[in-house]
Amino acid sequence: MIEGILHYPPGKFGHKNLPLFILIHGGPSDATAAEGWLVLEPDYRGSTGDGDQFLNDISGQLLSRPRSDIRAGVDSLVNDGIADSTRLDIGGYSFGGALTDWLITQTTCFNGALSRAGAVQQIFMWGTTDLPAFGIPLMCGLPWDVPEIYEKESIMNNLNTAKTPTLIGTGTNDIRVSADQSYMLERGLTYLGVSVKLLVFLDEGHTHSNNPWHGKMKAREELKSLAKYAHLPPLKTEDLV
Repeated sequence: MIEGILHYPPGKFGHKNLPLFILIHGGPSDATAAEGWLVLEPDYRGSTGDGDQFLNDISGQLLSRPRSDIRAGVDSLVNDGIADSTRLDIGGYSFGGALTDWLITQTTCFNGALSRAGAVQQIFMWGTTDLPAFGIPLMCGLPWDVPEIYEKESIMNNLNTAKTPTLIGTGTNDIRVSADQSYMLERGLTYLGVSVKLLVFLDEGHTHSNNPWHGKMKAREELKSLAKYAHLPPLKTEDLV
């Protein structure tokens, strides 16, 4: 059974037909819920907390396997009338960013996407990350051993089906997921004619924790984009700083 955490907007517990934001690893969930969003944090296969088998179930299917878990959570909320199928946004950070990017190549059901520090090319990820050994068992080997898996699980090879407006965020000093990954995604979506905006934070690493103002800017732009994508009333600037 796949589980998840569901955050209701203040005063809206039990309400139906709410706009839904699927948050795949990242945050802040409370800020998004405070702006009127129902927020789902799915515990997809590959996550921690449910044992080794659950964690390792994505071996060789790094992005394609969790996709079905996340979609199952969304479909359940829509079918139960809790979430409004016409107001769905998705987003995530790091692995969640990569899963977000993967999902927008698989479906057009989302109004918009927030992608932060997601890897879109797996061989490039292995060659540039500060944790190259971490992904080897998840990919079932090194790039030259199983090139077909690295290619199959690379978003850039499927990007031509993406149509979802996307806000991308990255830091220039990210040694976990190189900023070049975000640059590739932005270029690809631009060539495809997909609405895209790229936020680049100077001197920030993977966690964007060097400058508190950058965190405020990121949250502000993300909340504004979520509202825009789902055709919700625009947020007041003073509420975002």
